[in-house]
Amino acid sequence: MSATQQAEKLSVVLNRQVANWTVLYTKLHHFHWYVKGSEFFTLHAKFEELYTEAAERMDAIAERLLAIGGSPVSTLKESLSLATVDEAAGGESAAQMVGAVIADYAKLADELAAGIESAQAAGDEATADLFIGQTADLQKTIWMLNAFLGK
Repeated sequence: MSATQQAEKLSVVLNRQVANWTVLYTKLHHFHWYVKGSEFFTLHAKFEELYTEAAERMDAIAERLLAIGGSPVSTLKESLSLATVDEAAGGESAAQMVGAVIADYAKLADELAAGIESAQAAGDEATADLFIGQTADLQKTIWMLNAFLGK
């Protein structure tokens, strides 16, 4: 694969992550607003923490994409068409909300592993490093949310 093809492939990977974090940002807000039950105070605050982190991750990835000459997706329509995570369905229980975040974060961690390989193949260690750091953060959050669910 040529260097140009590798850079284009990496741009697609980065844009998918921008799209995923855009969708997750909204999904986490939905969960923050609609969580109910005995865990309300705990999860209301946690979902706020997670959507704040989602905004930071989205921005970091988009800015990395711009730094290497790419164009990040910047509309909801584009994000929904590229994202591999789904919007909130509505009506989820608190446990289902936590389970959805765990599943989404696991999916992102898997995609980031492939993204690390793409970045390294393109000789872009800075992007690989960004993805490695995010993977570690996602894995820690998955562990904590599973612990919350008693798993």
